[in-house]
Amino acid sequence: MAKIIHYRNKCIGCNICFELQPEFWRMSMKDGKANLLRAAAKKDVFILPVGESHLQQSHEVAKACPVNIIKVI
Repeated sequence: MAKIIHYRNKCIGCNICFELQPEFWRMSMKDGKANLLRAAAKKDVFILPVGESHLQQSHEVAKACPVNIIKVI
């Protein structure tokens, strides 16, 4: 199973992840950064397993991130 990895501490809050995949992302009202919903946290790195049905869209989100802090492996 693939995983989305989000390095939240480097997020600039551009909102592209939420625009492209709102079922997985929300923007924080507190600091303006993106939150990967239902992700497990390990320090400032958030990891969410994703199924095949979301894989292509997740790759598009990772590619669209202007600071390259979203990875899909």
